[in-house]
Formats: sequence, structure tokens, C-alpha cells
Amino acid sequence: MENTAQFCKIVRQRSLENKHAIDLLSRTGLTGQVMAVLRQELDSMVRVIFLLSQTIDERNHLISLTLSGQKWRLRSNAQVTDKQMVELADTLNGWTKSVYKFGCAFIHLSTFHDYAFNDPFENLGLDEINSIKTHLNYYHGFPMTDGLTMSSISFYLPRVFDKIESNLESYIQSLEAQRTDFY
Repeated sequence: MENTAQFCKIVRQRSLENKHAIDLLSRTGLTGQVMAVLRQELDSMVRVIFLLSQTIDERNHLISLTLSGQKWRLRSNAQVTDKQMVELADTLNGWTKSVYKFGCAFIHLSTFHDYAFNDPFENLGLDEINSIKTHLNYYHGFPMTDGLTMSSISFYLPRVFDKIESNLESYIQSLEAQRTDFY
């Protein structure tokens, strides 16, 4: 199997497993774990977007690094950081950075894991809260009049996952088609 096809297969397998996890975790009310899985799906999406922003030669290089278990470095030897990839993806849709940042808090041990007693949204600034509410409203119908809490968003998280998953699949198809006109 050719490297790009192998890479896309791996990304799709991860996404399918994430989908199953989201379904199970949502039904059991494990919202913190749902957020962690959302962050994993977003990680796949920002990586595929980053690949699409590169030349075919650079894409092949980065994919080879993935398949050999190495960290991403451009041919110039510059390290590829999560921050770079997230900022690039954020220019496409405007919501990537906030979901990524919030999701990171559930991957790394933080006070966000105390969400049953101390809602993490209480620690966010008004601009960030309004940004999250606006995106949830626009894409998923979250009522703008509702307060933003872990409880109020838990119903919407599977929809957020579905949006990320749908975008990811579209980007994977562009990668498979060797599109170079992505940007």
C-alpha cells in the first residue's frame, strides 16, 4: 500500500474508533472524556489540513515520518508544532483554536477535571465564552440565551464531533486526490 493511502487508512481508523468512543462516553455522561476524544479527532484534522498546505514532496516526507513513528520535521529540518497546525486550521473555520485549547485541558491533568463541582467555563473570559456560544449556535443550534456550562454543552458535543469528523473526511479525500489547490 502506498504511503498516502496507508496514512489515510490510519486516520480513518482512528476517527472510527473515536466515533465509537464518543457514542459510548456520551451515553454514560463522561463529558470530560468526550472532550478528550474531541481533541484527538481535532488533532487528526489539523494534521491533514497541514499536509494539504504543503507541496506534494513535503507531504510525502511528513507522511513517511508518521509511518516510521517519527516527529514531524519539514525537509528544512524545522519542527512542525501543534500551535502552527492549529493556527493554520483556525484560518479555515475560526473554531479550531478554541475547541483545541479547551480539549487540551481534558487531556492534561487540570482543574477542568473537577467540572462536576467547578465548571471550567466560569474561568473563561466573556469574549471566549461568546465565541464558543456563537460557534455552537451557528453549527449546532445552541441557544444563545443559555448559559455556557459543561452540563449545557454536553448534549451538543456529539454534534461537534460529527462536524469535525465530516470536515476531516473531506480533507482526507483531498489528500487522497493529491490536491494542490487547497489554499
